[in-house]
Amino acid sequence: MNAYRRAAFVVAMLCAMGASIASAQGNSQGKGHKSSAPSQNALPTVAAAPIVGASPIAWLDDATIMPVGSMALTLSAMRWSGSDLSEVDVPIIDAAVAVTPRVQFGVSVPRVVGSSDLGGGLGTSYISGKIAILNDPSGAKLAVAPMVRILGSDAAAALLPGEGRAQFGLPVNAEVSRGTARFYASTGFFTGSVWFVGVGTGLQPSPRVGVSAGLTRSWAPSGADGLTRDRLEFSGAASYLLSPQIGVYGALGQTIGTTPENGAGTTISGGVTFLLNVLSTK
Repeated sequence: MNAYRRAAFVVAMLCAMGASIASAQGNSQGKGHKSSAPSQNALPTVAAAPIVGASPIAWLDDATIMPVGSMALTLSAMRWSGSDLSEVDVPIIDAAVAVTPRVQFGVSVPRVVGSSDLGGGLGTSYISGKIAILNDPSGAKLAVAPMVRILGSDAAAALLPGEGRAQFGLPVNAEVSRGTARFYASTGFFTGSVWFVGVGTGLQPSPRVGVSAGLTRSWAPSGADGLTRDRLEFSGAASYLLSPQIGVYGALGQTIGTTPENGAGTTISGGVTFLLNVLSTK
């Protein structure tokens, strides 16, 4: 119960942080800014690195499938800061469940606080699957992760004429494990000619502690305003298991060589993950 009380405290702190920042930023999400916040950008951004033992909901992912019947439920908060704009997402709800040894499904739904659309609302959400193609005893793995990306209203405003708000994506994930270290890479596309590629590495120095880092890039044809759409970002994270079923994490991301119009800025996020057994494996 002590671990559950600590997890509840983390969740309460995340919600309080989001409410505090939202009230402080006031109308900073209004029009006339040069920066483009994540909820206003059609380029995909990367979710934080996973808790040790859990699989993230993101297009930069490993190729590991969770044990059959297990579920990872993550509650988190994120703050992005650009040159003249900031944004808070809280809560962000991520869930993944493994239904067979080779297949798992996931969903990610963020709530944008203080957005330009009169107080926020749902941000860009994902519904995804992950199908294991290769799981070699040597540690080499390969998976495909078809997903539907549903743009929030602000991101949809940046679409080219004829582009739909719901986009299909097909990431391909590769992973190699060596002892407590993992190396993984993802590449693929979303409809609307949005492409992405990323590489990452993770290390588990102890059974309870995990650290990871990644470099990602996403790009697309010029938008209706004629500006090139290109985003490059480096991110790092650390996680800690309070118990076999509960973990917490913190992450930091920073864009590199990215223009304000494409979401240049710094992202800080943190959350708590619950590892559950929800399906019978008999």
